[in-house]
Amino acid sequence: MDLLLWRHAEAVEGSPDLGRKLTVRGEKQARQMAEWLDKHAPNNLRILVSPALRCQQTARALGRPFATDKRLGTDSNVSNLLAAVGWPDGGEKGSGKSAVLVVGHQPTLGQTAALLLSGEEASWTIKKGALWWFSNRTRQGETQTVLQAAIPSL
Repeated sequence: MDLLLWRHAEAVEGSPDLGRKLTVRGEKQARQMAEWLDKHAPNNLRILVSPALRCQQTARALGRPFATDKRLGTDSNVSNLLAAVGWPDGGEKGSGKSAVLVVGHQPTLGQTAALLLSGEEASWTIKKGALWWFSNRTRQGETQTVLQAAIPSL
């Protein structure tokens, strides 16, 4: 399975938190990362997005259908994120390689990245607008997580 974690682009400050919009810079960040994803992301990409407006706007830059998942909201955690995507097999054991893109928030995305790479949750930071791409594979009977790419906001 491939898991792509995309932190929402730069957003305005204020409240209510769920209604915060992208800044002009954030809109540009989202468009640029969407262009990168169009060139590099797997064709079978399923997209899950936080209900927060800034995440919805970030995902819309891709121009692809996506599903909103409350488990990815601002109060999410690693367990909720992994359950939403079905890590490590995408909920599709034996049906071929799946790929899921999550558009979400800190600290959950950074904590998830830490768990996948180090085996423990830690306070890692994924910058606004950035994307981390992980693959899960089995080699000689051992399950491994591989970091395929870490793309800063463009």
